[in-house]
Amino acid sequence: MWEIFKEPMWFWLITAIVFLVIELLTLGLTTIWFTGGAVAALICAAVGLGWVISIIVFFSVSVGLLLLVRPVARKSFNNKRIKTNAESLVGKTGVVFEEIDNINAGGRVKISGQEWAARSVSDSCVIRSGAKVKVLSIKGVKLIVEEVN
Repeated sequence: MWEIFKEPMWFWLITAIVFLVIELLTLGLTTIWFTGGAVAALICAAVGLGWVISIIVFFSVSVGLLLLVRPVARKSFNNKRIKTNAESLVGKTGVVFEEIDNINAGGRVKISGQEWAARSVSDSCVIRSGAKVKVLSIKGVKLIVEEVN
C-alpha cells in the first residue's frame, strides 16, 4: 500500500483530495489554500520536478494564497451577514424609562418598542428617566449608552 507514496504525483493528488474534503465539510475557508498548494505541487510532480521542488511549491503557493487571497475572500463572503437583533441596535437611539445608574446596577431603555437593560458608558454618569440615549455597544445582555441632546 505504501508503494503508492513513492511517486510524488499520487501523494499530492491524495493530499489535495483530503484538503478539499475537509474544506467541503467545514466551509470555513481554512484548508482550501492548502488544496491549491497541493494541486500546484501535483502539477510539478506530474512534469517530473520531484519531491523537493514540489514541497517548496506546495508551501509557497499555500502561504501565498493564505496571505493574499484569504482576506479578499473573507470580505466577499461576510458582507451579506445579517446582524442579530441586538447587534442591529448599535447606533440607534432610545428613551430611558428606568434611571441608568452604573453604581447601583440599574437602568432600562426602550428602543423600537423593546425593553433592554442598559448601562452608561461612564460609571460617574447617571442618566435620568425620559432622556434620549444612543447605543454605543453591547456588553453581554446590556446596552452601553450615552445621553444625547
